[in-house]
Formats: sequence, structure tokens, C-alpha cells
Amino acid sequence: MSFFLFRDAGPAAGHGRAPCPQGSVVCIGAFDGLHLGHRALVDRAVARARDLGLPAVALGFEPLPREFFATGVRPPRLMLARAKIEGLRALGCDGVGLLRFDAQLAAMSAEDFVRQVLVQQLAAREVWVGPEFRFGRGRGGDIALLQAMGATLGFTAQQIVPVHVEGERVSSTRIRAALAAGDFAQAARLLGRPYAIAGRVVRGRQLGRTLGYPTANLRYGGKVPALRGIYATWVHGVGAAPWPAVASFGTRPTVDGVEPLLEAHLFDFEGSLYGQRIEVEFVAHLRDEERFPDLPALVAQMRRDEARARAILHQHESRRAHA
Repeated sequence: MSFFLFRDAGPAAGHGRAPCPQGSVVCIGAFDGLHLGHRALVDRAVARARDLGLPAVALGFEPLPREFFATGVRPPRLMLARAKIEGLRALGCDGVGLLRFDAQLAAMSAEDFVRQVLVQQLAAREVWVGPEFRFGRGRGGDIALLQAMGATLGFTAQQIVPVHVEGERVSSTRIRAALAAGDFAQAARLLGRPYAIAGRVVRGRQLGRTLGYPTANLRYGGKVPALRGIYATWVHGVGAAPWPAVASFGTRPTVDGVEPLLEAHLFDFEGSLYGQRIEVEFVAHLRDEERFPDLPALVAQMRRDEARARAILHQHESRRAHA
């Protein structure tokens, strides 16, 4: 079992001496997207940790269990591991533990998970989980098992109540559905913030530059994105204010791309962004990816996409200014 705890000093392997010898307050989840439900769970654990004078630790998995067990096409993911770690730390977690979800972990019983991870590694004093949380081989562990084992092993376990928006429970599944439908307003309501993807700008094939549309490219870590197509976007981390852009997220069928790549063309921008960390906020879906017969046809469509994106972002900026 591989376990890494990310703290101020960076990642440290979680074996040998326990990384939290004085005890900890632990919250457990997939945390894909860090939506309002996740935030409620983390907020509760952090508040209890402050009350007890202990570190708050968020415990997650990489890859996500649903990715590990998937057959055929892997399920889409809302957030990559680095963004998740940064987000959990920003919410007040003193450490973020990532367990490598592999065959060994999948075969571990719920009882062994409690003993080896929660007690031996994290010296948990309190454990907080979300509604209907299950864990261990065959999903055999639940809140009742946590509470029963905690009574003998020295920790308590609690489950938060579900968070609802518009009468339905907030979930990553609802957010993925909203993104697939291009409903970014609904996704933002469930997330508590606009949906965005962050990463470090990498070099691409530089085809966009030759076509008059240079792009800042972000890879998606070999994961399956929750949305694909052409979008009006804001790019954060370039200037003092969000920068308007049109972005393509997909496999670029006209130029035989393979790996999903997020390519953002920043309007009227001059300079290099290679190696810089940026965040792309999605505002509106313009169209799906499509294969064009040749590059001139592609460029003509890119011009139409740019004009439409500029108009949408101008309206979006005006609404935000008067909100």
C-alpha cells in the first residue's frame, strides 16, 4: 500500500513512523471537484481539528476507485490530483493523504483499512465521512463499522448530512451531467464557484501559431475530461484580471490528435506562457469538436468561434460588473 501525505514540507511517504503521531482529525472521500458537499465535510473536520488542537487531514485516493474498477472507457474526472491537493489545503486542511488505489488496496478489508490507515498511519481521533460512505473490500465498511471499531481503537466517527441544491443532493455525478450539457451556471451552483481547470502551460505542436491562433496548452494527465468541445473561457493567472479566450478541449480530430488537450487562445495577447501555471474558467459551450476537410475550413470556423466567444464574454463581463 502506497500512502503519501502532502503538507508544507511537500509529500512524504506514509510508512514507518506515523506522520501524525499526536493524532489527527480525518475526513475521507473521493473529493472529485471539491463541490459544496465536499466543502461541508472538510469544513466540519477542520473546525473540529481546530477545537482539539490537532491537524486536519483529508484522505483521498489516486486513481479514483471508480476509475480503477471501470471496464472499457474510463469515467470522466472533474479535477486532477494536484488541483485537488491545492484546493483541500486552501480549505484549511493541514495535510492531504493520497492512497494509491490498486489491486492491493481494493482487496483490503474495511477492518484492515481502519487499523492500518486510520489508526497506524494517521492516529485518527475523529473520522468524518459523507452520506452513504462505504469503503473496504466489497464496500463492506460503513459509518456503523467505523463507530464500532472507533469505540475500541480510540476514535469517534461522524457522518455529515447531505447538502442539497434545488431540492437535490449535490454530487459529482450532477456536476458532470451539467458540464456535459454545457450548463455552467448549474455546475457553478453545485461547486460553489465557476468550473475551471488549472495546469502548467506545455509546448504543443505549435500548429495554432502557424494558423494565426497561438494557444496555451494544458495536458489532462491522461485522465478523461468531463467535457469536450469549443468554449468561451476566462484565463486566470496571466494578468491582473481574467483574460478573455476561446478554448478547445478534446483530441483535435482535424489534425489527428490523440491525447485530450486543453488549448486556449487568449485574445490580443502577446508573449510566452510556457511553464506558467494558469487556470481556464469555462463560461459557455460554443460547439462540439468536429473534423474539417482541410485547414482553411478549420481556420474559417475558428474565426467564427472567436467572434462568438468575444461577444459572449463581453456580455458575461457586463453581467458580473453589475452583479
